[in-house]
Amino acid sequence: MRVNTEIERKYVIKKPDMEKLSAQGEYTVSEITQIYLSSEPKTTHRIRLREYEDRREYTETKKVRIDKMSSYEDEREITENEYRELEKQIASTTRPLKKTRHTLTLDGITYEIDVYPEWHSTCILEIELDSREQNPKIPDFIKIVKEVTGDKRYSNASMSRCFPEELLVIPLS
Repeated sequence: MRVNTEIERKYVIKKPDMEKLSAQGEYTVSEITQIYLSSEPKTTHRIRLREYEDRREYTETKKVRIDKMSSYEDEREITENEYRELEKQIASTTRPLKKTRHTLTLDGITYEIDVYPEWHSTCILEIELDSREQNPKIPDFIKIVKEVTGDKRYSNASMSRCFPEELLVIPLS
């Protein structure tokens, strides 16, 4: 597995105009299914199927939380057969989490916007950072409702157990 430290900030945002979003910078869209597996305490273990227009990717990831902004992440590509075997080990308190990911890179910063079928007017924005001190600019066409960095209710693992109620759309910026 490839081990690295992931530092990120997470926001609930107003669902952006997808046509405008897709016209910005480097843009891709994919369908993601994440399945959370039983794991040791303080470790999140998941498998992911990510479907692009022209290919499928399967990965296995183990994360250990360092603090509210960062975690150690071990990730490796797996085969479809490995994915099918591992999905049988889904944690009994979870369900597969489905989302559409819109990935946009502007000025060297990657913005991942996850659209969930459970919400109609909001979605989640994640920004991976190079350091805790980095303060990335949020593009004008993205309207923040609330920062949820470190709020466990908005972790994908938690959302696979109990999806949080959608927030009212009253943008902060």
